[in-house]
Amino acid sequence: MTTQTEPRQITRWVWTIAGLGLVIVLAFAARWIKLQVYSTPLPFGIPGKALEFPLWAALLGLIANGTLKILRLYDPLRPGFRTELFLKVGLVLLGATINFRDMARQGWGALIQAVVMITAVYFFCWWLAGKFHLANTLRAVMATAVSICGVSAAIAAAGSVQAKKQEITYITTLVILVALPMMVLTPILAGWMNLPETVAGAWFGGNVDTTAAVVGAGTIYGKEAQATATIVKSAQNAFIGVVAFLLALYFTTVVEKKGQRPSALMMWQRFPKFVLGFIAASLLFTLGVIPAAAKEAPFNAANAIVAMKDWAFCLAFVSMGLDVSLTDLKKMGWSPLVVYLIVTVFNTLLALGVAWLIFGVLMPVK
Repeated sequence: MTTQTEPRQITRWVWTIAGLGLVIVLAFAARWIKLQVYSTPLPFGIPGKALEFPLWAALLGLIANGTLKILRLYDPLRPGFRTELFLKVGLVLLGATINFRDMARQGWGALIQAVVMITAVYFFCWWLAGKFHLANTLRAVMATAVSICGVSAAIAAAGSVQAKKQEITYITTLVILVALPMMVLTPILAGWMNLPETVAGAWFGGNVDTTAAVVGAGTIYGKEAQATATIVKSAQNAFIGVVAFLLALYFTTVVEKKGQRPSALMMWQRFPKFVLGFIAASLLFTLGVIPAAAKEAPFNAANAIVAMKDWAFCLAFVSMGLDVSLTDLKKMGWSPLVVYLIVTVFNTLLALGVAWLIFGVLMPVK
């Protein structure tokens, strides 16, 4: 005998699959648009390849976002917009293209840069948000997002401090709206400054908040820039668990004054496990279990992994555009937006200086 809940569950599954199908269709459209403009010269000397598929994917997602809300189809389709899932799959697959032996020197630099950037940007954001009288939970989510890696860090921090849903939505929307233009502008600025690829990649990794946008910026600038950007951002990602633990400890013992300490189980639940997948895939590639991608036919399994990685990131950017909520931005007011933009400028300038010092002076790649 069937219950009333069963037809509802089937309906939800149908809408979820339909939402996922829409994301896939938009991803194909984004890749097609990219091919049309890739070799086309743009105004101000901007190369057509600067407009990579992440930009088109996000723009199509934004257009679909508004259209679906007008048609009142957004809410039932939304469960199919899986930004985090696609992003994490793409990052694990990207690990299969990173050779630890080749990147060992940059890796130490990435760790140093991560510590400097996270510490400086986090505390600057926390202090500035306090001056604007923002709620402690919003301060924590924003500071973690802008200092580490955007959406993933924001979600981890929100769980540690028990942030409100609208605060999470507000920060993730800001991250997406700021990361998209930064993904295109930073490679262009790096080209105008004639930055070496490793320096540019380290700048992208320390500056652009969303990991997928970091990869997109690195892809636009060059393969070496993409690899360095990924290593730098991955080093920052590795600190999500540490920051989540410290936030949970601080909020339970100081802010909420409950005298409780987070358990080891909670820390494991907060830890970004996709980082472990990234490291495991990189180890397999470094040890030769996964071969290097072939440049000419016949292609090998590594070429398939690279293709799947690009598609995963394309799906992630479509979903990011679909997830943006301007309504939530309006409800929260202007103060958090002003704080976020000021911190972004601070982050951009500091990351450029730190990247140049570490990867251009102290650890240059010859």
